[in-house]
Amino acid sequence: MADNFFGQNIKLLRKRRGRTQDDVAGALDMKRPTLSGYENGVAEPGIEVLIAFSDYYKISVDTLLKQDLSALPDSQLSQLERGFDIFVNGSTLRVIATTVDSSNRENIELVPHKASAGYRTGFADPEFIRMLPTFQLPFLSAERKYRMFQISGDSMLPIPDKSWITGEFVQNWQNIRDGLAYIILTIEDGIMFKVIENHINDEGRIRLHSLNPLYDPYYVDVKDIREIWRFVHYISAELPEPNLPKNEFAATLATLKKEVADIKSQLRQGKLFED
Repeated sequence: MADNFFGQNIKLLRKRRGRTQDDVAGALDMKRPTLSGYENGVAEPGIEVLIAFSDYYKISVDTLLKQDLSALPDSQLSQLERGFDIFVNGSTLRVIATTVDSSNRENIELVPHKASAGYRTGFADPEFIRMLPTFQLPFLSAERKYRMFQISGDSMLPIPDKSWITGEFVQNWQNIRDGLAYIILTIEDGIMFKVIENHINDEGRIRLHSLNPLYDPYYVDVKDIREIWRFVHYISAELPEPNLPKNEFAATLATLKKEVADIKSQLRQGKLFED
């Protein structure tokens, strides 16, 4: 793996943390001579090794490979070590593949459930995006980019299964707000529709919550995310599921009221104490 800064970068990061080769090799479950080979550029790491170092130092693979960290000012290098890597924390602006109509207005592309697997790898491919159905919604801003995704499953009930979710493209992930719903694309899990809890600045990850309380929240590292779209609205042919606990409570309350009314009536008529 020629013409990259990986070896010197991982050596620099190790020394800045005051760790020995034995320390790092043990943490990454590799032999010390193997680590030495990576640091000295005589061994080429595979993708799994690159990801392991990225996880260990909380710095993206892109930065470890392409940035000469020794050339950075100490203040900037310290920011990287605290998790402020633009490739990891999402603060960089992002460009996406898109399509336009005959009037040069950006389309809203539809990603049906059957195309979701292809979207996971083809999201940045202009040819794949051009194959998606498109439409316009005149009440949405022409200054922003929108895409519509079909969700699957019951994790976001009362939004029904197979609903169409419109999302606004989020360029700067620092603008993600806690408690709002977003469409998230990761290479591992594909398209997900969740409510986000933003821990990018302090932990380099986000926590995903479902509306359905049967599903537990979980974390996703930001370096594994490829796109984020802010929820705008949804379209469904189904009515949302009723709130059953409230309905059952109301029905029980109505039954109790009727029984109390019957008792009062019987008391007035003197029937309650008859044999």
